[in-house]
Amino acid sequence: MRNLIRLMRLYAPYRRWMAGGIALGLITVLANFGLLALSGWFLTTAGIVGLAGFAAQNAFNFFTPAAGVRFFATVRVVARYTGRLVDHETTFRLLASLRTDLYARLEPLAPLGLAGDRGGDLLGRLVADVDRLGDVFLRVISPFAVAASGALVMALVLSAFAPLAGLVLLAGLVLAGVGLPLASMRLGRRPGSDAVTLQTAMRADLIDGVQGMSELLTYNAAPAMQARFDRASTALTARQGRLAAIAGFGVAGNLLIANLTMAAILVIGGALVSHHRLPGSDLALLTLGAMATFEAVAPLATAFRLLGGIQDSARRVFEIIDRPVPIHDPVASPTRPDHLGLRFAGVRLRYPVPEKTTDQNCQLWALDGLDLVIEPGEHVTILGRSGAGKTSLVNLLLRFADYQEGSATLGGVELRAIRGDDLRSLITLVTQRTRMFAGSVRDNLLKADPDADDTALWHALAIARLDDFVRAHPDGLDALVGEGGVKISGGEARRLSIARAVLRDTPFLILDEPTEGLDPLTEAALRAAIIPLCVGRTTITITHRLEGIAPTDRVVVLDRGRVVEDGPFSVLEGAGGTVTRLRHLQDQCVQI
Repeated sequence: MRNLIRLMRLYAPYRRWMAGGIALGLITVLANFGLLALSGWFLTTAGIVGLAGFAAQNAFNFFTPAAGVRFFATVRVVARYTGRLVDHETTFRLLASLRTDLYARLEPLAPLGLAGDRGGDLLGRLVADVDRLGDVFLRVISPFAVAASGALVMALVLSAFAPLAGLVLLAGLVLAGVGLPLASMRLGRRPGSDAVTLQTAMRADLIDGVQGMSELLTYNAAPAMQARFDRASTALTARQGRLAAIAGFGVAGNLLIANLTMAAILVIGGALVSHHRLPGSDLALLTLGAMATFEAVAPLATAFRLLGGIQDSARRVFEIIDRPVPIHDPVASPTRPDHLGLRFAGVRLRYPVPEKTTDQNCQLWALDGLDLVIEPGEHVTILGRSGAGKTSLVNLLLRFADYQEGSATLGGVELRAIRGDDLRSLITLVTQRTRMFAGSVRDNLLKADPDADDTALWHALAIARLDDFVRAHPDGLDALVGEGGVKISGGEARRLSIARAVLRDTPFLILDEPTEGLDPLTEAALRAAIIPLCVGRTTITITHRLEGIAPTDRVVVLDRGRVVEDGPFSVLEGAGGTVTRLRHLQDQCVQI
């Protein structure tokens, strides 16, 4: 309930739209009530007058009630159409605001704040859950407000003709509008919650399956994934069938209560007519008016049934919104320093501990007393085994993670004093996990520099040694790369990322295992393409392999979050330390 109240507050900027939608909905219901009630009275009275003879016909004014019927019919149509426009405009405005706010909240959480979330689950929260929250006004708030106010007004109108009939009508409306929906909600709470959970899991499985299709086919795991999806689909169908049965029960119950209420009012009105306390023509007004009132409470069964899923979606959305961000940026960055040297002194970095975790490794320092100086324009290769702190160093430089102790400066300015976006604007990152977007070669290149013209794009492709491949394609720069780069090879995708790095002219270049997993020929071609990319930039290469390191290159070896070796590669290779052992191991592997 707390999440629903919080969700209601999000509608505050649109309260005028909401009031307009509710008012138009109320006008629609009252116009329908007036149309049926007046039509019943008019037809009955006209029939009685017709039986009474010519004199009575001349005494009866046919035109006024006929005009009233046309008036109510016109108002009902116009109000219903206009109300739909206003209701949907209100909903779309909230959805646009909520979705952009959620995305704005997701962005600063990435990547560490979302490390435990599946991509499909996040997409489900951003799309399906937000869409479900859009139903709050359209399917819950507006129907409740219209039903409550409309039912009271129509019951009072009938009470003016027959007080007992008004009380019976009000009792029937409360039973159909509150009692029956509460029963439906109680019956549908469990299957509704299960359906949302299953839909979320299926959506995540489907996205993961599509993105990892090559791995599933390689390891023959596709049948297992398909069987898992089929089981979830069967379970979801069962829950949806249960919900459909409950919905049918609600509709049937509403009709039953409406008919019983009409029958009771017919009996009450008939007794009043027989005792000459009510004109006979008013009996039709009471009966048909009672039938029209149940239109106001008919949507409430659906509203109550949707509340369970809406509450689950609200919980999932607000869980992301309330999640603490790993990095708190300053309001503004200081002036960019002229000397862009990096200096780390006694830096200690530990990642936030997940809630309710029992893993003691989460308490370890990823960087534990790191001391390192990198001068502008220097080329440094960072070596180390998995868990040595290489990735943590990159996360620190990109402001994806913050250090708790020590000092990390750029040109004498602490990194935590620089906004993350401003710091990342100085860095180009090339990794082994190449991000390709579903679009053309041109689209992917323009991600690096939206203002680049075709000449600049072809120049970047030439440096990356990909221009011949693109020219050979009939569509050239407009050739599609497919979702995740599925239409090009891994080596071509890596070289396309090099071309993007060429277009992104920044002082720093970080190469994080860019040749990992490639065949020797493709690896050699990619290394050749990287050489001109490093000219004039401070280059940091993260690797655990010795191939491609020149004898004069500076090598820094990390172990348990600190520097254990630092010097020219030719010196460290014969110093008997980590680099020497790594050289011996790789030489043995080559011989094998």
